[in-house]
Amino acid sequence: MNSFLSPFPGRLRRAVLAVGFVWAGTASFAAPASASSLTVLMGDDAAASSEFVQQLRADQEPGGKFELVRLTPAGTDPQPPTEATDTERAANAGVRTRSLRTASDAPLTMAVGPAAARAAVERPGQEPLVLAMLSRLEYETLKASSPALRRGDRRVGVLLRDPAMADQLALITAVLPQKHRIGVVATPESEPLVRELQRAAQGANPPWDLRVEYAPDAKSLANALRQVVPLSDALMVLPDLIGDSQAATLSVLRAGASAGLPVFGASEGLVRSGGLAAAVSTPSQLAQQARLLGQKVASAGTGSSNSNAPLVEAATPATVRVNATVARGLGLRMPEERELTDRLAAPR
Repeated sequence: MNSFLSPFPGRLRRAVLAVGFVWAGTASFAAPASASSLTVLMGDDAAASSEFVQQLRADQEPGGKFELVRLTPAGTDPQPPTEATDTERAANAGVRTRSLRTASDAPLTMAVGPAAARAAVERPGQEPLVLAMLSRLEYETLKASSPALRRGDRRVGVLLRDPAMADQLALITAVLPQKHRIGVVATPESEPLVRELQRAAQGANPPWDLRVEYAPDAKSLANALRQVVPLSDALMVLPDLIGDSQAATLSVLRAGASAGLPVFGASEGLVRSGGLAAAVSTPSQLAQQARLLGQKVASAGTGSSNSNAPLVEAATPATVRVNATVARGLGLRMPEERELTDRLAAPR
């Protein structure tokens, strides 16, 4: 489970100050003159992060500069690229040790994932910064623990990896146009997501009747579902501790299946496991959106707004995934995935 609660500010700050850095190769990057040089910080080797960076490389054009900086624990030598795949060898070609401070002349820095985001926020420098591949809750945790995120001398953009709740509800409306009750089981830490969902439900046309129950722990989940299911036309799995837990997600899916209710979420994994549909953005699609956000941040400069708050964007739901087997089992005639994707992309 990819928990957003595991980092603690003090420990992370010490870890950030005690990291070494590895950088790979120089390539070019498609960007305007204000962001012709890009430094990408990676704090993990997750497949999604690697796909994100690979897409950044694939979109490059001649004339720019691309640096990949890998964060490693202090005193730990970089692992040699033995037994690596062709993709990994290409990504690690020319690796050598380098201090992060010498990369501070880059016009734009992009941090991939929560560990890299915290390192980037707490480093010195005034170059524009984009934090990508963060969940909403990871961003809220970073915002609460890092005052440097609101520095007045640096522009910051944040790209969340999940679509906005308004887009999630738009998908449910497209699939269930005659329904209006949605049930959610959340954890106490999910309150920022719940508030966003409540605003989206009230602003929908027609509004959704939202029922939320909280499950502080695994034992409470079954009872919360018993409260929510009878009052719902569909269930939603939030991208929180429940959505990140396979066992908890399967409990929601089983409860929905037993009651004949469709379950929606924000991941392809949920659809493969028995959810009806999800609006998602792949890491490659997120990389393309992050590049555009980086252009906005780089061109904005400092002092262009009365607020020092970062420019935050939710993922654009570039793809809709549907489980046709679940749809048949529920007796639903579903639009094609392409049609649903086009509906979400249309202005509302």
